Amino acid sequence: MIIMGVDPGSVRTGFGVILCEGGAQKACGHGIIKPQGAHTDKLQAIYEGLTRAIKEYAADACAMEMPVYAKNPQAMLKLGRAQAAAMLAALHQGLTVVQYTPKEVKRAVTGNGAASKQQVAYMVRSLLKLQNEALSLDECDAFAVALCHRHRQEIGTPRQAHSGWASFVRRNPHRAV
Repeated sequence: MIIMGVDPGSVRTGFGVILCEGGAQKACGHGIIKPQGAHTDKLQAIYEGLTRAIKEYAADACAMEMPVYAKNPQAMLKLGRAQAAAMLAALHQGLTVVQYTPKEVKRAVTGNGAASKQQVAYMVRSLLKLQNEALSLDECDAFAVALCHRHRQEIGTPRQAHSGWASFVRRNPHRAV
């Protein structure tokens, strides 16, 4: 299976592609899309850039980091739009898109949901044997998302959505105290 991880952003969108065979994974490719111009032009560049990458690497699945924090509402809105453009690129190529929070990604790659970007980058380089490869933090984050998806598939942890606290408590009575 070929998994494309995406770290969406309106200034830089990173992607990392891994090939998973048996119990091993290896890096196939990576890159950064640096859109220019007006915000709508940037969204189109993200869509087109990821569409090209998906086709080039023949990705089977797409894992994406879910934006959960921004310094101001306008930044969060732009980040959400960038994520939507990235999701549409994957969906229009027939891929399933799975989203992970930054905390989930960090925990899957480093074992610590509060790990720094540098710790994540170190583990990504180590797990994919990319110590001598020039990677930006955006590309490392994208690889980390792909590795998180791989890890979720490997351990078979289903992702459950909860419509509220009542739903959560019904599904997890042992966690309600």
